[in-house]
Amino acid sequence: MPRAFLVVMDSVGIGGAPDADQFFNDGTPDTGANTVGHIAEACDAGQADDGREGPLTVPNLDRLGLGMAVKLASGMIAPGLGAEPAGAWAAATEVSRGKDTPSGHWELAGVPVPFDWTYFPDEDPAFPDAVTQAICEAAGTTSILGNKHSSGTVILDELGAEHMRTGEPICYTSADSVLQIAAHEERFGLQKLYDVCKAIAPMLHDMKVGRVIARPFLGDADSGFERTINRRDFALAAPKPTLLDWVTGAGRPMHAVGKIGDIFAHRGVTDNAKGTDADLMEALIGLAETAEDGSLTFANFVEFDSKYGHRRNTHGYAAHLEWFDAQLPRLFANLRDGDLVIFTADHGNDPTWVGTDHTRERVPVLCHGIGARKIGEIGFADVAASVADHLGLPERGAGRSFL
Repeated sequence: MPRAFLVVMDSVGIGGAPDADQFFNDGTPDTGANTVGHIAEACDAGQADDGREGPLTVPNLDRLGLGMAVKLASGMIAPGLGAEPAGAWAAATEVSRGKDTPSGHWELAGVPVPFDWTYFPDEDPAFPDAVTQAICEAAGTTSILGNKHSSGTVILDELGAEHMRTGEPICYTSADSVLQIAAHEERFGLQKLYDVCKAIAPMLHDMKVGRVIARPFLGDADSGFERTINRRDFALAAPKPTLLDWVTGAGRPMHAVGKIGDIFAHRGVTDNAKGTDADLMEALIGLAETAEDGSLTFANFVEFDSKYGHRRNTHGYAAHLEWFDAQLPRLFANLRDGDLVIFTADHGNDPTWVGTDHTRERVPVLCHGIGARKIGEIGFADVAASVADHLGLPERGAGRSFL
């Protein structure tokens, strides 16, 4: 019985979204954003040589069709890419009205978002009084810190010391449908942070806010503050059964790697490996060796997005792409005959773009295990339909199989 591996390279977009003009960064439309293409151009121009140097070098992804997918999506011939594909490749377009993690992942799993998310205004304060009061009651404080749009790293620099002094949670949001709560693992307590997020999540979900995210950190005012790997998302559950539910409903294992369990409210998940991207790569390679026949492994590698995209760090993003690519021969060596591996993304986050938010882009769909061919332009939901087809499941969701 065949196995499937669905691997999301978080934010690795390829430009060309037809509705990019309707999505914005600091008031500038996302028209022309192209995460992979612009990173490749920067590398080729010698503008991404800090810690690495030269053209973008991702031969394994390129042999699967990455360069051709960039060209199909956006018309760009990305420098250093464009090898003759040995895999099956496509460019996928999202229909959900969001450029965020839940929208992209739900649609990749067969369920486009059928409603409009609630976003908090870029004002100070950003949160309604009732939300602020609920956080205070759950945290046992009389007030909160932040209450505005901010970068997660910037707000720690700004308010970390005050949090250590007062014990009040740092609460902030972004262009995504999200409320994030940052607190020191020792001063505030990791479990207490989780408990606060869990307590307020139902209220936020009723408002159609996609996620409440616990953002624990460590450090002090002298040495600086740094987020830890103990992030936890309390996500609104998808409105219909997803690919994960189809798999587990058929009695098959569904192995989650990274934040997949959090994104899908832990529904349809058999087990979940967590850690840094390096840890997750080891988990994915291990599952390629040990995962059961008929199983699905669904992985998300978030550091493209969290460490480099939002921080507009082009050289760091390029280096991470090259690190990821260099691990793939180890993954392929553990696969079995009949396995399908799909590499894709959930949105873009062009590190050369204005602002700090995600960018509305098409995403690559690069397939190992079904021969070499151009699949063409597809929808996000076609990924779920194709995985289900490969696994012999009857469900297709909103998509059509390209197998």
